[in-house]
Amino acid sequence: MRAVLRRGRLLGPGGRPGGPCAAPPLVVDLRSDTVTRPCPAMRRAMARATVGDDDYGEDPAVNELQRRAAGILGMESALFVPTATMANLIAVMCHCQRRGAQLLLGRDSHLHLYEHGGAAQVAGVHSQALPDLPDGTLDLEQLELTLREARGSRYHPRPELVCLENTHSSAGGRALPLAHLGQVRGLADRFGLRVHMDGARLMNAAVAQRVQPARIARHCDSVSLCFSKGLGAPCGAVLAGSSAFIEEAWRVRKLLGGGMRQAGVLAAAAALGLRRAEETLRRDHEHARSFARGIHALDSPLCTINLAAVETNIVMVNVQGAWPSPAELCDRLSAVSEEEEAETGRAVSVLLLPWSARAVRAVWHRDVSAQDTELARRKMEFVARKCQEELALGLHPTPPGA
Repeated sequence: MRAVLRRGRLLGPGGRPGGPCAAPPLVVDLRSDTVTRPCPAMRRAMARATVGDDDYGEDPAVNELQRRAAGILGMESALFVPTATMANLIAVMCHCQRRGAQLLLGRDSHLHLYEHGGAAQVAGVHSQALPDLPDGTLDLEQLELTLREARGSRYHPRPELVCLENTHSSAGGRALPLAHLGQVRGLADRFGLRVHMDGARLMNAAVAQRVQPARIARHCDSVSLCFSKGLGAPCGAVLAGSSAFIEEAWRVRKLLGGGMRQAGVLAAAAALGLRRAEETLRRDHEHARSFARGIHALDSPLCTINLAAVETNIVMVNVQGAWPSPAELCDRLSAVSEEEEAETGRAVSVLLLPWSARAVRAVWHRDVSAQDTELARRKMEFVARKCQEELALGLHPTPPGA
């Protein structure tokens, strides 16, 4: 159903394709903050960008973006790269130059789960995944125990790097506490490790904690920052660190095929997103909290929300019971019907992402307004009520052993 809607087709009554006169539903896309499109101002900035060959260091827009990003992050230098995944891999390769070196990170982190094992495939680095706590932090006792066991051992891999994720996507966009960052930094210094932060949504953390991004990055040797999520650019990220680190990172970027030429058209979009970051992200956070409060107030046996966990632009909706599953709930939310339109006066397709066996994820971004947020809440209320009615009629009996 969601795929059909994304291709611009409609389903009419009974699931049949709608006719040529059928009014398209309003689509509220909450699958991710990566679905944003460049706004008109961003497109104008891209069209007007003064460009040069960035591989020669001659693109003015790229150079300015790198200087500005380094300053915001409190680092000596920064490097513009196509994606945050590449930025993270470059960091691993620069920090862990001995094959078989060990990288310590959270088992639910993006770098561990969703970047195709680049640390192993490309860098030859062994990753040891440690337990993530519910708020996205690492279990510091386990981290210290792991480092103690490795120290002086002839059998353990040599740990060289700790990677953190901020905000932590799988934990629901939680911002890592500053005190925790300081504790990780202290352990890393004691055992001679470096610290890299996957800061794809670091600006969200800074806005939520009301601190400058450099206040967060100060605990790290390197940090990545993505422009194509909440900042709304079509693509691009930066990797920041010391001047010597970025000099080596340039060489690794070239190795990975990330050297771009007239990349100023992309840097111009990223720079505009960076300038507007605080205003944009603060609004996204407000909309996410508004939605979370609305769903919590439904007091539905179908879905629940931990309000304390909604810190930034991500909301995890916990799905209760044996039916519907998260995927089935997402299908219901994306589908439109005559009954819904007759009852609510509007056909709305809400796109969410089935995140786990018992949860769906909703992510706010620049293209979702306060009105869209309210329509998404109403659609969730409508779907939850219809599912409860079907359960009460015995249309979906509980499977044995559920």
